[in-house]
Amino acid sequence: MSVGAAAPPSPTRSAEHTPPAPEKVPVAVGYGGAVASVDPDASAAGIEVLRKGGNAVDAAVATAAALGVTEPYSAGVGGGGYFVHYDAKSRKVSTIDGRETAPRTADAGLFLENGKPIPFADAVTSGLGVGTPGTPATWQSALDAWGTKKLGTLLKPAERLARDGFTVDETFRAQTASNEQRFRDFPASAKLFLPGGKLPVVGSTFKNPALARTYEELARKGVGALYHGKLAKDFVRTVNKPPVDPASGRVARPGDLSLKDLASYGVKRQKPTKTTYRGLDVYSMAPSSSGGTTVGEALNILERTDLSKASKKKYLHRYIEASRIAFADRGRWVGDPAFEDVPAKELLTQRFADTRACLIKDDAVLKSPLAPGDPRHPRACASGDKAAPTTYEGENTTHLTAADKWGNVVAYTLTIESTARQRHHGPGRGFLLNNELTDFSFAPADPAVHDPNLPGPGKRRAPRSRPRSC
Repeated sequence: MSVGAAAPPSPTRSAEHTPPAPEKVPVAVGYGGAVASVDPDASAAGIEVLRKGGNAVDAAVATAAALGVTEPYSAGVGGGGYFVHYDAKSRKVSTIDGRETAPRTADAGLFLENGKPIPFADAVTSGLGVGTPGTPATWQSALDAWGTKKLGTLLKPAERLARDGFTVDETFRAQTASNEQRFRDFPASAKLFLPGGKLPVVGSTFKNPALARTYEELARKGVGALYHGKLAKDFVRTVNKPPVDPASGRVARPGDLSLKDLASYGVKRQKPTKTTYRGLDVYSMAPSSSGGTTVGEALNILERTDLSKASKKKYLHRYIEASRIAFADRGRWVGDPAFEDVPAKELLTQRFADTRACLIKDDAVLKSPLAPGDPRHPRACASGDKAAPTTYEGENTTHLTAADKWGNVVAYTLTIESTARQRHHGPGRGFLLNNELTDFSFAPADPAVHDPNLPGPGKRRAPRSRPRSC
């Protein structure tokens, strides 16, 4: 993680002079606000905005845009995310659900062929996994509600970083290497991410002039450019006809995203979840996110355990088991509330947590897969339906936090989904497409039990992945 507090230098790095990577320290001291992200260039972009009088929301948007340059496998305008804002003056927490949505034509059989789920690796390397992106709409919605700067101004640091380049580190090279074989099957992606046909060298300067042009277009035309017009047409064409090299032999199933899907997209402003933990109020994202209910339930399960007096072994055991229980319940009950009856309130009751906490034994590990409980009719140590199917969970998303001198704070998780499974981007646009729809269940765990996480038209999926930063 990179934390910025006082005013650092501009995030621009020239090809002629590559400064040494800044030494990472656990604490940064400064004034006027702070920004924390996984990347020093991105954090510097946010600090630049704070230094020029912007607030936490302005800084968060600038940082997110810069992460789209330096962390293209975890963030970008082709993805989505969840934005949590604390207003210091009103002491109110608000959220924006900017999660991607499935096409209007999507149904429960989106990932089925001949009645059986297609391989997960095939799904992520297809147009089927791509949802309508929510990130640009999230930026504009946040700025309209709480920002003080125009989007065009806030995109300037990221545009500059994309045009002039950033220094390749071990992480960027490793993530590119994990995608190398897929990139080689998509000529446009290979040209961008494998310059000269080779992996980028640590210490070299990586430039993305196409992304710089995309940011310039968004700055000039507004985020509507991604949901209407030529940029939207490019996005839809790439989804529905993945630009795979025919000679590669790779099967890249087409998607069915339409211009209407993009034009009708909208973020959701909604109340946060709220729970308490040992006298502290804990706010987070409500469904479609699974974060608030899952973290909240896990904290409630741990509420009655005095972890300060527990040994490290006992502490870790209780923490892991509480998380496993909450994740099992998440898989069964949390989905898009526009389509599903999600018992979010019941999942966050202490009563339900107590009936689940009794499953934890200090001398035993819970069996896997763990069956969910029923928050609507909680019974002590009871479990019911079969466990929901789970996909691979790796280091997929990224997170940033920004605070300003007025006390406003933003916590923003953004993603394009699987870090090590990216494949193609909009040729000439400089950003990767998401594969967020692979978060949906490909098939129900138990045909006799309703699965809230099957695909549906315009549906948002509660993410399975967890942030890799912060």
